[in-house]
Amino acid sequence: MLTIGPLVAGAVTAEPGGMNVLWIFAHPEGRSLNAALRDEGLKALDEFGHSYRVSDLYAMKWNPVVDYGDFEHDPAERMLVASASQEAYESGRLPADIRAEQEKLDWADAIVVQFPMWWYGLPAILKGWFDRVFVKGLGYGIAAEDGTVLRYGDGKLTGKRAMVVTTIGARPSSIGPRGVHGELNDLLFPLHHGTFWYTGIAPLPPFAVLSADRLDDAGFDAAVAGLRDRLRTLESAEPIPFRHQNRGDYDEDLVLRADLAPGRSDLAVHLRD
Repeated sequence: MLTIGPLVAGAVTAEPGGMNVLWIFAHPEGRSLNAALRDEGLKALDEFGHSYRVSDLYAMKWNPVVDYGDFEHDPAERMLVASASQEAYESGRLPADIRAEQEKLDWADAIVVQFPMWWYGLPAILKGWFDRVFVKGLGYGIAAEDGTVLRYGDGKLTGKRAMVVTTIGARPSSIGPRGVHGELNDLLFPLHHGTFWYTGIAPLPPFAVLSADRLDDAGFDAAVAGLRDRLRTLESAEPIPFRHQNRGDYDEDLVLRADLAPGRSDLAVHLRD
């Protein structure tokens, strides 16, 4: 059985213009369902007039581990990762592999992040891509001239958009508000809200293929058609409507105002009405 996202607010239909798209791919098997979907997705980007670059993390043998060498830090001295990463970033001392990914990110208008969901999250190699590439000074630690910290909707990466493409082995009935695995938006909240939105990137509703391990030919054809539809509106789709940190919805302690979503504490309180 197949369920295809979005499982949150849908896209609007419009003809896209040409965009620069960075496709980050995290699956170890080149003959996998994920690889086949990636190939079909890249064909669609070509057809729709977009330019793209691909970071195939397993094929690149991407190193996911932050260490002293990333920042030319003396191992004999205690390392504060945030400040060390910012100093290396701002002085141009980051290693070539990180700088290459940051250059792709700078080039991109949109990012497609594709992965199989493992243990309710990202494969380690993909988590390590964010750990090493989104250093302080680029992904966070940005301040306006008046000292306001720019995050959750504001930052150096504001203006970019990102879409998750994921496969999940679970059956559709088990992914939802009362399903044993939980709701897809909640499972992706750390990536959508805590990574994309935190750094200023606007997250789009995700595209998910469920029952991925039991997909037949008809299911694959439906998945390809669904992915093409989502890529067709990559430029025009409405992002997930998360609240901005600095536009009055949160108090000085970064707590949602009591008059907004009163009596609730679920993750959806961080969505605008």
